Amino acid sequence: MMNGIGLYLHFPFCVRKCRYCDFLSFPSDEETKGRYAAALIREIRAYGGALRDREVDSVFLGGGTPSVMPVPHLRRIFEVLRETFRIAPGAEITMEVNPGTVTEPLMELIREEVSRVSLGVQSFDDRELAFLGRIHTASEADRSVERLRMAGVNNLNLDLMSGLPDQTEESWEKTLIHALSLRPEHISAYSLIVEEGTPFAAMRKEGRLPLPDEGTERRMYARTGEILAAAGFRRYEISNYAREGFACRHNIRYWRRGEYLGLGLGAASLMDETRWRNTRSLKTYLDGSASPEAILRDVERLDRKSEIEEFMFLGLRMTDGITEEAFRHAFALSLADVYGDVIRKLEREGLMTGDGRGRFRLTDYGIDISNEVLAEFLLD
Repeated sequence: MMNGIGLYLHFPFCVRKCRYCDFLSFPSDEETKGRYAAALIREIRAYGGALRDREVDSVFLGGGTPSVMPVPHLRRIFEVLRETFRIAPGAEITMEVNPGTVTEPLMELIREEVSRVSLGVQSFDDRELAFLGRIHTASEADRSVERLRMAGVNNLNLDLMSGLPDQTEESWEKTLIHALSLRPEHISAYSLIVEEGTPFAAMRKEGRLPLPDEGTERRMYARTGEILAAAGFRRYEISNYAREGFACRHNIRYWRRGEYLGLGLGAASLMDETRWRNTRSLKTYLDGSASPEAILRDVERLDRKSEIEEFMFLGLRMTDGITEEAFRHAFALSLADVYGDVIRKLEREGLMTGDGRGRFRLTDYGIDISNEVLAEFLLD
């Protein structure tokens, strides 16, 4: 378990909702953004006393689109974070940014406060971007990368999506190769998941969503690993690839079940073996953020069974997998006693492998069908 804690700050605003998006995000006016910044500052300060002695070694500004917030509000939020929490020297501070929102004031703020930027590109094919409902073009993504480099960003992630409507293996490879030409330090390559309640879900129901077939999507996924590995990227999690030394420390915290505090509308937390999230009601959040207990929802004290299952579900997302030693340290139990039969079954099926020294991980085939494999670790 990690000793420090991470902070996640949620900014629910965006220029326009994309057709595939089921995140807690929506367009808004400047007055509401100002009220939200004030509410977020009240929540930050409310946690200051309880967590003043804990060192914060990662901060992640996500959304939504944090970069659509007025820069003076973001600057004040950073000031209050540093006043309230003990942020470690060299802490990883990530900000999600969308192409087309990189302004001169934002570049100055990033230069001063942010050590890592995650740019939501998704595709370098303008036709695919338009179908997704993105607000930018491929050339605007290129310009955003150039401007972020000018702002001194030397830890850049590009978010990309495969399995898009009308996407071909050729167009996906072109997106990957274009992304590599921009020399990012990290690439997150996700397969599209059509979520209920989104416009894409309605289009699929009506037969108007021309998705690639399963075989094509799997070939795209396989080529992703091949192309990125040849360019010096190591896959360290199911959908994440990094050059040496640039794996996202904040996200690793999630997969290793480190502690983190979520701040803002709908933000999730894990502290003291307890999970919770904030209210998803904007009005409730704006009115009650100064009293965290008034905005908490879905509070769950994790029992031993849940903790063990999470250890396996999350740890096996990492390509390094899990170890007998870490399992015993966390639970004072033998991995073989709890999961020996499951592990042997998955090894026979070519879905999991061990190194003979107590480390187990999913094979490439296991990663390919990871949802089914990880379900095997549910305890009765």
